[in-house]
Amino acid sequence: MSKLTTKQQKFCNEYIKSGNAKDAATKAGYSPKTAYSIGNENLNKPELKAYIEKRLKQLESEKIAGAREVLEYLSSVMRGEQTESVATAKGVYNDIPVSAKDRISAAKELLKRYPTTDPMEKQKLKKLTADARISEARANVAERLGNEGDDKLDELMNKLISESDKK
Repeated sequence: MSKLTTKQQKFCNEYIKSGNAKDAATKAGYSPKTAYSIGNENLNKPELKAYIEKRLKQLESEKIAGAREVLEYLSSVMRGEQTESVATAKGVYNDIPVSAKDRISAAKELLKRYPTTDPMEKQKLKKLTADARISEARANVAERLGNEGDDKLDELMNKLISESDKK
């Protein structure tokens, strides 16, 4: 990629800010009389287009939080390391540690992202898995037998339910 001139680079940066090619050209130092045509011409130059796209991607990635950053923030909230401003009838108080409610909420959000060994959660998952197997089996049998096999379907379902209860 060829190097951009200072004027071209300034044009690109101004265009990224405003999205207006004519204004960007004027601010970059091009003549106001030719700013409209120069602006459009610059947007069609491959090296300028590539520079603008690259900068937009950089800006986008800087603005969007990654998973690690989110987890670190939630952890700091949960630990009470974050503060907030609180407005009351007596005024606004700054640098107040986050509330217990917010800390609990952050802890819950963190736990959603990590599997637990809670026996109740395992049991719920097991039941959901069994229910899904039963529904799938019912659909397969109904598809094979059509409307005539309701009795056979009920018999099979009862058998599957009793097997899943044994586990």
